[in-house]
Amino acid sequence: MRQQISDILHKASGKQIICVGDLMLDRYVYGSVGRVSPEAPVPVLRKSNSTEVPGGAGNVARNLSALGLHTIMIGCIGDDDAGTHLTELLEADPLISCQLVRTSSMPTVIKTRFIAGTQQLLRVDTEDDCPDLADASSEIGKLVTDAARTAALIIVSDYAKGAVNPIVFDACIRAARDNGIPVLVDPKSKDFSVYTGANLIKPNASELAAASGLPTTSDSDVKAALGTMADSLPDTSFVVTRAGKGMSWFEGTKTFHMKGEARQVFDVSGAGDTSMAALAAAIAAGAELKDAVELAIAASGIVVGKVGTATVSADELQRALSAGEAPQSAGLLTRADIVELATRWRASGLRVGFTNGCFDILHPGHLRVLRQARAQCDRLIVAVNTDASVKRLKGESRPVNTEQDRAELLSGIAAVDAVTSFDEDTPAELIEALQPDVLVKGGDYKADEIVGADTVRARGGEVIIVPLLEGRSTTNIIERSRS
Repeated sequence: MRQQISDILHKASGKQIICVGDLMLDRYVYGSVGRVSPEAPVPVLRKSNSTEVPGGAGNVARNLSALGLHTIMIGCIGDDDAGTHLTELLEADPLISCQLVRTSSMPTVIKTRFIAGTQQLLRVDTEDDCPDLADASSEIGKLVTDAARTAALIIVSDYAKGAVNPIVFDACIRAARDNGIPVLVDPKSKDFSVYTGANLIKPNASELAAASGLPTTSDSDVKAALGTMADSLPDTSFVVTRAGKGMSWFEGTKTFHMKGEARQVFDVSGAGDTSMAALAAAIAAGAELKDAVELAIAASGIVVGKVGTATVSADELQRALSAGEAPQSAGLLTRADIVELATRWRASGLRVGFTNGCFDILHPGHLRVLRQARAQCDRLIVAVNTDASVKRLKGESRPVNTEQDRAELLSGIAAVDAVTSFDEDTPAELIEALQPDVLVKGGDYKADEIVGADTVRARGGEVIIVPLLEGRSTTNIIERSRS
């Protein structure tokens, strides 16, 4: 499967996808709960941080970009600050091109989630139930018609907020037929006949049950429900996501089932968007539907282990599938991956620690620092100097071991949870990006001499100094070997 996934992702990379649908701003407020309010029987959330990301169809676009596809995001936003911010968030991604219609007929949809640890306490939605988008719909249709000339396929992401209506959907179908490209639909309507002309519809189990009027608990239930839908839409394929039970699909005249790998689930927000993006990537690459479903299961299985509306990159997928484990176990992580991992750990209520060094030749002094550092936190990140950085600090004869070898050895130590690297002379920029709760350094430093100490203390973190073992150093080992 590893080579298959690699081939699919390679072929998909650079393809242009149109994503049409309901855009929203997903806002997350993170914190911890330590008491119940004296004013009412509700938990008091002590806020630690908050973040905003594109949601709805915007999250599909983010997932497509993470897999290496160019995405034209077409939809409408309110004529408000939230719409401006949502546009800025999308356009910050170099693989996403926005063609958004701004309208005063509706506010930008905002979903605010309040999260303690890994549990959502409350979601607050800001939206207009019945927006008048007649004028905006005509503009959206024209944008789709123009963009389809260079696209590999069209995704219609329906969140029932008004952007996917008969005018817009008909424009998508016409544009697809004119250019010989497929239309994939993530449905919200209980009446799937409104999606007539689509090549593939991807409901979840509850959406399939609502549309077919049949139960979808067991494999046989799903088979019957998919058969009913296929009878009413004979030219359409169906893929149904079934959470921990994997996915099922109807193609031609047969129903197939594929189980997913059991994983720890932190948050299912946006998992459907991830699976849709993976399906689209595989189909754009010319893959069979079976292989597309397998890719979608792998991608959604990773994303539910993340907190919030998240994405899965092509590198994450290949690492996870080749190693048979979560991406954080894969050795030397990129800066983007390590920052995402630290954010996820903190959002899960875990205390994140950080230490750094060359770690050129591992010795008992290193183990002492690493073990004592790990004792101060729930997860320990170790950053190693790159080979170039070591040469600048130690001279042309160093390092003895390459950064990849050093990272691999560190990854095998029980006290270490993740390893990354930094090419600068100091880890100051990395510490600023990671925002660890604990900064640990071995040696006889004073606290105010440690790089990054101010950054960690500014957010209420702790700086810890671990005394080194006398006579244990890489320099001494090298000198003894030479003598």
